[in-house]
Amino acid sequence: MSRADVNRREFLKIAAGASAALAMPAPGHTAASSKMIGIQVGAVSFVDEGTETVLDVLQERASVNTLFLAVFTYGRGIAGRQIPGQPLPDHGKQEYDLNFHGGNFATPHAQFYKNTVLKDTRAPDHGDLDILAEVLPAAKKRNMRVVCWLEDVFRTDLPNIQKLQERDLYGRNAETLCVNNPDYRNFLTGLVEDYTRSYDIDGIMWGSERQGALADSLEATHDVPPVDPGQVTCFCEFCQSKAKQRGINAERARQGFWELEKFVRSARSGNRPVDGYYVQFWRLLLQYPELVAWEMLWTDSLRETYAAIYKTAKTAKPAVPVGWHIWHNNSFNPIYRAEQDLHELSNYSDFIKVVMYNNCGGERMALYADNIGSTLYGDLSKQGLIDFNYAVMDLRNAATIRFLTPAFRLITCSARQSARWRGSPARTRSSGQASISIFRPSPITANPRRKALKKQFSRPFALARQACFYLASTPRCGSPTSAALEKRFAS
Repeated sequence: MSRADVNRREFLKIAAGASAALAMPAPGHTAASSKMIGIQVGAVSFVDEGTETVLDVLQERASVNTLFLAVFTYGRGIAGRQIPGQPLPDHGKQEYDLNFHGGNFATPHAQFYKNTVLKDTRAPDHGDLDILAEVLPAAKKRNMRVVCWLEDVFRTDLPNIQKLQERDLYGRNAETLCVNNPDYRNFLTGLVEDYTRSYDIDGIMWGSERQGALADSLEATHDVPPVDPGQVTCFCEFCQSKAKQRGINAERARQGFWELEKFVRSARSGNRPVDGYYVQFWRLLLQYPELVAWEMLWTDSLRETYAAIYKTAKTAKPAVPVGWHIWHNNSFNPIYRAEQDLHELSNYSDFIKVVMYNNCGGERMALYADNIGSTLYGDLSKQGLIDFNYAVMDLRNAATIRFLTPAFRLITCSARQSARWRGSPARTRSSGQASISIFRPSPITANPRRKALKKQFSRPFALARQACFYLASTPRCGSPTSAALEKRFAS
């Protein structure tokens, strides 16, 4: 079968057969019956089209047996309709949700939120609808699993929210919440305990698409517009207290970030340091090692939050699997990748979901290169930076491509197994259960800058697109060389 002959349904069947990741076992299921095909879905889909209709479509068209149900978020990315201005899909209401609010789409039970000032989080978008109470019975009848999908995204107009917010380099409130703040930590553990004790769910997944101040200062992300180096976080009282306990000089860290801010602003203006961007960055790092210490302080704090969520869920219901949504920055940012240590995560994880939307290998990687190419890697051409990124992220290695890059799909796998699999050939993974989730591709916006970036970085788009066909056609082969891959792609 040629690549041109592969339609969407055939691709799903091929990809399901080619995947070699271990699936997350559902409570009461044996390993043999735990093969999982999942999809992220928000409450609005069931409101617009009806619960039974949605489940019919997912089962009949994609053999979905696991719902990653967006039950808590104030971000419309996983719980809203189509992005305003983009073409509407061929199903559901033909309108945008311009007044999206978000919050808890289930019913909060007050006894679980006694130790936090963040209490009033019920989502008003769909009236009195409790999406878990609505979907769980219908899903159970079909032997479909329901995993609660929680996101670390909040509004700035919630009661008491300012008490939980991070503080930036100048002490100003940020929109994000501090994971070292007891009120936020207690809210998250209360939310998880509420879901695990109040509903017959099949899993918990939490996601935090954030990173520390060092990576944000360098614009090591695909954000548009780029991150303001003066608004990086977090420098609140709780973070400073924790830094002191770890022997980190908070004032020295601030001084280092102020100097880094000057470096970034000057670099954006095209003012090349005498010794170049990369050397000047290392000069700052050597002078202020607190920059790295503060980054690791933030990362360790996030890991402690993972551990707290995991312990809470397991205490309430030991059989419920708990795992994490790993931000797509993992695909193209070496700093963030270094922080996502699967061996460490395995200590408090039953599964991980690495974000691998199709645009991670194209639009978002291109925007990342455009951002960090004006700071840390300002000495490189954009093509040179892309080539460097492919080398350090090992994106041309066949095993990595099979595991990370196919479009329209992400892999959920056992974190413990992943830690043992790293670097091993694909044929050693063949005993694992398939674990696939299918997503609608995100279209490139009409933004002229993004269109220009897409044209400039057409090769990453092509590689990401071709990689999915490579995965589908070679499910159990070893790891061919980069040259062999190039030859295959060229053909």
